[in-house]
Amino acid sequence: MNLHQFRFVQEAVRRNLNLTETAKALHTSQPGISKAILELEEELGVDIFARHGKRIRRVTEPGQLVLKSVEIIMREVANLRRIGEEFSKQDAGTLSIATTHSQARYFLPEPVAQLRRKFPKVQVQLHQDMPANVARMLLDDVAEIGIATESLAEVEGLVSLPCYQWQHVIVVPAKHPLAHVERPTIEQLAAEPLVTYHGTFSGRSRIDAAFARARLKPNIALEAIDADVIKTYVRLGMGVGVVSELAVRDDPPGGDLLWRPAGHLFGPNTSRVAFKRGAYLRHFVFAFSELLSERLTRPLIERAMSGSGETDYNL
Repeated sequence: MNLHQFRFVQEAVRRNLNLTETAKALHTSQPGISKAILELEEELGVDIFARHGKRIRRVTEPGQLVLKSVEIIMREVANLRRIGEEFSKQDAGTLSIATTHSQARYFLPEPVAQLRRKFPKVQVQLHQDMPANVARMLLDDVAEIGIATESLAEVEGLVSLPCYQWQHVIVVPAKHPLAHVERPTIEQLAAEPLVTYHGTFSGRSRIDAAFARARLKPNIALEAIDADVIKTYVRLGMGVGVVSELAVRDDPPGGDLLWRPAGHLFGPNTSRVAFKRGAYLRHFVFAFSELLSERLTRPLIERAMSGSGETDYNL
């Protein structure tokens, strides 16, 4: 057995047992993948996959156990590569970060700039996607560190820690009636068309939950994944915007849009930092984590990764 066979099996499962897509992803041939998997099954003496003719239909019960072992092996292979890179290149290398558009646009610029000043030879790669895909990139070793508000805490195979808290704000044109209301009510918002985040982004679940508690249905005029897009449509009069406070933090005073706090309506949101459980974290990953929050110390992260000790805390 060899690492190629393990990689083929792992990728086939990631591609929903579609060997054509597996071959494309691994830049090889479908017959070659099929042959390698069959040879591995023959050597192990078990069927990893159940087949109908030549088509793979599902993972067998012993196949599930094989996949768990393959996951451990491939994770340790990735760890070995990272150890080699860290000690051969010293303060050089690539830090791959999976995050959402809002985090990349409003929260990460200063920490990334600080990291580059501290480690000028480290190249930073930003992968911007939906929160569920942020988690997937960590599990698939595409990224070493993930940052998002939604989803990360519940994903099996990840370790996540709270990074910082933030609240939503309501954004309206200067001449809008709500511009002069210091604490808008949920009933007032329910009477307006809303322009806000897509359902999987930036604390949207808290917005929906607040309306549900009040037994009101929000009138969503437009959903977007980018706060700047939301503000653009608010300017056009499409509705009242609900965005992260980070998105208005640097807006100049006296502009064409005004904002009002909405924490009393939707409550606080917690953005989290996540790592793949059991992964080897290089020293500049710890350094970057500490730049994100003074709470994210190396000992805390190491305790979380080992599964020992209290890893959550009050922000």
